[in-house]
Amino acid sequence: MSHFRRSWTLVLCVLAALASHPARAGEPGDFDFYVLSLSWSPTYCKQEGDNASRHQCGVRDPFRFIVHGLWPQYERGYPENCPGTPRRIDRRIAVAMEDIMPSHDLVFHQWRKHGTCSGLDPEDYFELTRRAYEKIAIPGAFRSLDKRGKAAPSTVEKAFRLANPGLTEEGLAVTCDRGELEDVRICLTRDLEFRSCRQVDRSGCRAGNLFVPPPRAR
Repeated sequence: MSHFRRSWTLVLCVLAALASHPARAGEPGDFDFYVLSLSWSPTYCKQEGDNASRHQCGVRDPFRFIVHGLWPQYERGYPENCPGTPRRIDRRIAVAMEDIMPSHDLVFHQWRKHGTCSGLDPEDYFELTRRAYEKIAIPGAFRSLDKRGKAAPSTVEKAFRLANPGLTEEGLAVTCDRGELEDVRICLTRDLEFRSCRQVDRSGCRAGNLFVPPPRAR
């Protein structure tokens, strides 16, 4: 292989690595907007099985959409694990968030990875997370779904837009994992108003259709 071809191959590998790892070093409070990620809990519980959080999946009344996280975001990429903030938070915060973030490990992880970049203390960050969650109206189809469904990602997006006036096609993305609904990611200003976010929108699920597992009581 020529020196030129080896160099060009190295450049392509570096670019691919950068594209797949958009996280960047950041400082607390230095970001452009938030992404509220709502996770379809039945997918997580189904795929993780016995390894799933018992607080989230071992309940009589199953969860549906829960908060995966509220993520500070740049226009391109995002900060994570920001320095100069406490890494540990009081367990009482996780207990207080159980109705919308039922896994304590999830709460602790989201604070370390994303909350530390918000510029807020833990109490204010999770209060803002709750406000963001309460701003979003969940479409009726997901509140009443009781058997396995199937839909195009664009259909899921449309349902959320119709339920939330002001939310645009460029302001959210639906993600999938192993052909099943994973998250709905909604872009919000720092004041929790809807806004567009092209990079997030482009990262959505590319499948023609995805399956929506139903909640299952244990």
